[in-house]
Amino acid sequence: MVRPRETQAWRLPGFLMILLEAVLFVGIIWTHQNGMGHGLLVFVIAFLLVARGFFVVQPNESRVLTMFGQYVCTVSLSGWRWTNPFTMRRRISLRVRNFTSEKLKVNDADGNPVEIAAVVVWRVRDTAQAMFDVDDVVSFVKMQAENAIRALAGTHPYDAAPGRVTLLGNQEISGFGS
Repeated sequence: MVRPRETQAWRLPGFLMILLEAVLFVGIIWTHQNGMGHGLLVFVIAFLLVARGFFVVQPNESRVLTMFGQYVCTVSLSGWRWTNPFTMRRRISLRVRNFTSEKLKVNDADGNPVEIAAVVVWRVRDTAQAMFDVDDVVSFVKMQAENAIRALAGTHPYDAAPGRVTLLGNQEISGFGS
């Protein structure tokens, strides 16, 4: 199975498509006044289909578009947009988020018990993967962070290791480095 990778969507500005909506609305009124029942039905269906294609993308947000269960593309450019009205659009936040992990009791590289925690700062980079590869992005990040903390603590001693990188003394490991 091919994993979807984020691709930017074909989309139009919403303000451009509102002109088409205005033309269709005038068509509805004109066919109604002239008693053209079939023409009225066509204009109403077209009007509703075009209206279904409008959506808004907020700053720091993307919309993942799917059609018939397949990934189509992603819209990341904020504003009022229009795209294929048959697509489903799901919102994905691109904001930077953070959380403080719970204290974990682990053994360092020398086998000493250590309580360790971390502040994790993260954001979604690939909306297609975030949408289709995991059920819940937030819980996935929390679980991966816990596994990374355990792995990191198990490969380094806590302190007092001459010539070795330690958890206490190394700024890159502790997150205070550049």
